[in-house]
Amino acid sequence: MVNLLIVSHSAQLAAGVQEFASQVAGDEVKIAAAGGSADGSLGTSIERIQEGLQAVASPDGVLILVDLGSAVISVETVLEIFSGGPTLISDAPLVEGAYLAALEATAEGATLDQVAAAALQARELIKVHT
Repeated sequence: MVNLLIVSHSAQLAAGVQEFASQVAGDEVKIAAAGGSADGSLGTSIERIQEGLQAVASPDGVLILVDLGSAVISVETVLEIFSGGPTLISDAPLVEGAYLAALEATAEGATLDQVAAAALQARELIKVHT
């Protein structure tokens, strides 16, 4: 099963996206949140990202969704030493991408590439028709 890691500069935002995506994924997909800095302020924490990644590590892979580009730097630092299975960092919008990725991950036999592609489809969602 492909699992998800949500990385945000805000612990509350990461937890909220985790909760939202978990509504569609149920217990089938593991989703971890790694938000905020080590002291609880805004920022990212290598340690929190590492713990989150270890919690959702899977031989099928982990899709990592981030809020801002600087979170990518923190994730890449962790990935330099991570050996718990394949990973991909998604360029999808955080909330919508996490939702679509969680939905795709519940499909039997879904691959990491398929889950990542589903997350990227969030870029095409039209919210308001004018």
